[in-house]
Amino acid sequence: MNKRNRVVTMAMEGQHIFTLNTSWNGDRNASGEITCGNLKTVVSIPEEMGGPGLGTNPDEMLLGAAATCYLISLATMLDLSKVKAKLHLHSEGIVEVEKSTFTYKKIIHHIKIVLENYNEKHIRIANRLALKAEQTCMISKALKGNVEIVVNCSIVES
Repeated sequence: MNKRNRVVTMAMEGQHIFTLNTSWNGDRNASGEITCGNLKTVVSIPEEMGGPGLGTNPDEMLLGAAATCYLISLATMLDLSKVKAKLHLHSEGIVEVEKSTFTYKKIIHHIKIVLENYNEKHIRIANRLALKAEQTCMISKALKGNVEIVVNCSIVES
């Protein structure tokens, strides 16, 4: 194990605690505020669900958590595999409403991997890791069994 991998492994060991503080200012059509690390924003019920649509909402935040976790996982795996690439991700969250019950059903990640060295070996590695990153991302693992996650991958030359 080289020094860089040893430092990364040591930094990841142990338990990590993340905290979030929130407040709400009124009834269902009001808004709140969240503060979590470097994130500070207004939250409310989205317009699509009959709310005021101020700031962000839990649906967008869950999609953001899943997308960024996937993207960071994939970037890390590609780096460790010595595959240089730029990543572009478009993600969709599908929420189903049935009998006034809202259920987060599906997340679809459309990942575009732009390879610096576009060759058969790197294409094969990038394609394999695009799927593996979704399976190993901690947010994907937390959602497993509740929210279907799909990865659509395209690999192109830079």
